Amino acid sequence: MKKQLTNVVLATALSALAWSCNQSDPVVKGDYINGVFAINEGNFQQNNGAVSFFKREQNTAQADVYLGVNGTTLKGGVQGYAVSGGSGIILVDNDKAGLDKAEIVDANTFAKIATIASPDIDNPREVVVLPNSSKAYISCWGTNADFTYKTGYIAVIDLSTNKLVKKITIASGPENLVINNGKLFVGTYSYGGGKNLTVINTATDEVLKTVSFASVPSPIGIDANGKLWVNSGIEAIRLNADTYAVEATLKLGTNASKYVSSAVFSSDLKTIFFVLAYDDANYVTHGETYKFAITDTQVNVTTPFIKRLFTGLSVDPSQGLIYAGLSPSYGQSGYAIRYRTDGSLVDSIKVGIAPTGFVFRQ
Repeated sequence: MKKQLTNVVLATALSALAWSCNQSDPVVKGDYINGVFAINEGNFQQNNGAVSFFKREQNTAQADVYLGVNGTTLKGGVQGYAVSGGSGIILVDNDKAGLDKAEIVDANTFAKIATIASPDIDNPREVVVLPNSSKAYISCWGTNADFTYKTGYIAVIDLSTNKLVKKITIASGPENLVINNGKLFVGTYSYGGGKNLTVINTATDEVLKTVSFASVPSPIGIDANGKLWVNSGIEAIRLNADTYAVEATLKLGTNASKYVSSAVFSSDLKTIFFVLAYDDANYVTHGETYKFAITDTQVNVTTPFIKRLFTGLSVDPSQGLIYAGLSPSYGQSGYAIRYRTDGSLVDSIKVGIAPTGFVFRQ
């Protein structure tokens, strides 16, 4: 199954929302060094995902950078984007088997450099880069023809050659990735059923440790004190990143039918923002956005930080602004909505279909 299958009911909940936003206008080609990229998943059946771009000081975006530069679309849903040195890695998930890929582009111009295709890349989910190296890691569900999520792996990519160098087997649908201090923390997907957080040694690319949880684990990141935070069920769990010992467990409500998505850190790594959602009897998704400090002993989920449901959250490390993805439906463009850390609205920018995250360059 694809990521969009977990979000498809969101379109019904959001389609009634009206938002007066700025229209997309093209920006000058060949200047993608400083600005914001919106990762637009697109409509899965139409394979129309895209990467949008805009300058921080602007409120209009180039809706499809890859098309504008290369004269063709990515031909799939966009699951992720990351930058390493002069290279950008775009994860493309096509609805047809055998057409998934990682598209490598020049990070500054967005011109295509190379393609790493299936079977090296099948059902890609997320990508992270190893600092000060040419190595990137991509979580993949694998062929997954029978939806058992038993063929998953981490694809290790050498960006100096743009080749796959290794597959690290991770069953149960490898998903979220966090990289820190020589370790890659790998979470799993809810439908995959895995309850282990896998730790990989980035020096050897071997599995170092598996840490068990009561529910599916999704690593959030490393906080200002060097602690690892993991979302598991409707709990946020703080671990020692070296010993993996649990140091704190915060309840994110008491309703087990709700689920957490898009958990991200503030720019100072002292606050975590997250979406808490649920599906009603008609399979319509509802939810709101909350936050808590890493020093909190309990989380207030009665008063939302922002009274809106979003398909993605990211925080600009240079400005500290919160970027929220709003998807009115899977048949029309979505919006990047910018908020201050007090929850007040800054503005909104029209991007592509179903924005699920943002990547910042400065």
